[in-house]
Amino acid sequence: MSAGFRITPAIWDKIHHFASFPQTGVSLQQMVLFGQNPSQGTLLKAGQFLAEELPVRLAHRVKELDELPHNLSAMPSIKKVKNWYAQSFEELITFPPIVLPSNIRQALMFSKPEEMHFPESKPNLFSAPYAQGQTLQTSNVYSSHGHGNGNGFNSLKLRVPMERRYYANTNNITWPPEVQDYNKRFTKLLEHIKSRHDPTVTTVAQGVLEWKRSQNAKHIGLDIQAWLDRFYMSRIGIRFLIGQHVALNTQQAHQDYVGIICTKANVHDIVQEAIENARFVCEEHYAMFSGPPVQLICPQDLSFAYVPGHLSHICFELLKNSLRAVVERYGVDAEDKFPPIKVVVVEGKEDITIKISDEGGGIPRSAIPLIWTYMYTTMEGQGIDSNFQASDFKAPMAGFGYGLPLSRLYARYFGGDLRLISMDGFGTDVYIHLNKLSSSREPLP
Repeated sequence: MSAGFRITPAIWDKIHHFASFPQTGVSLQQMVLFGQNPSQGTLLKAGQFLAEELPVRLAHRVKELDELPHNLSAMPSIKKVKNWYAQSFEELITFPPIVLPSNIRQALMFSKPEEMHFPESKPNLFSAPYAQGQTLQTSNVYSSHGHGNGNGFNSLKLRVPMERRYYANTNNITWPPEVQDYNKRFTKLLEHIKSRHDPTVTTVAQGVLEWKRSQNAKHIGLDIQAWLDRFYMSRIGIRFLIGQHVALNTQQAHQDYVGIICTKANVHDIVQEAIENARFVCEEHYAMFSGPPVQLICPQDLSFAYVPGHLSHICFELLKNSLRAVVERYGVDAEDKFPPIKVVVVEGKEDITIKISDEGGGIPRSAIPLIWTYMYTTMEGQGIDSNFQASDFKAPMAGFGYGLPLSRLYARYFGGDLRLISMDGFGTDVYIHLNKLSSSREPLP
């Protein structure tokens, strides 16, 4: 996929330039408001926002991957991931911009969304290194006569406010065929990038394993732990933005969906499906006829705006842990004696809280801090197969110690959280807090 790719000095210059700019966070609410009735014009606007935003996010990650402490940057798998990110960065900044007639450029630039609140404007990253005191101008991505690849590396400008870059009331415009063509080509590029990065979680995990072996280290330090949190949180954000844009451009309109966001995500149904999937994986893993029972206490009609894939992933991972703990404690042959795992869902004023309680014996207090660290697993002999290329959503029964820390990042991405309380000798309660107001902006690293 990127075997022949090399980061040249010219690409490094651009990476360092883009990495000097801050990232722009979006909220679930903003994505829903924007994407409800997208025209080719609003999709173009979103595409141009991503053409600006994604290179900044990717550049930050490439720079970090290159500067990791304790020689972690030198590990073959980390270098592989760095090249993926750099290659995607280069493809985005060299993607040919659209040339638009002046009347359509004006409509895109100056339409005003109603009753929306957006992030403050940030410097325009497509400029040469940003100079203080420069006058505010519109971003060159809308220009019909860019220099070089149209990204305006030769001009000094500021980034225009997000609402002008991302949102446009463009329903009364007849769009030329070039707009649809641009949207199609850009969507194809994003699909290609997303697919390239599918194995990132497992490849970085492989890199950390390589490092642990080379250093003969038992656990990873707090600095590497903090970096992994930042890196994976950023990855969730990048994949969310790409997945959302691809869905808006390729999926049929649905009254309850805006891209990959379900405006009426039914919590009962999502959790029930996660229960069935986790029990199936458990029964397959242990070659059992029937795994521990799971009781779900949840209002049938409880729904809110969320990404069902994220919630399903969190619940699936936590339920696997509970099922495994119960089976390991009582033994594979105790099929009639398994105590049930209880899942209770409650709606509060701000949060929807899901509690998963098991009687799997709990976790010793000394081990509680370790469960949030990457590469820590209670399963003996767990490693990563060198051919294992699964993405986040295809995990085995017990993987390589990523289930809990990654699930917490997914919960925190939209302003929620994940907490665990254990009673050593009895069992564990895990609380998933989900922000039902959808107004929380991404926690950008």
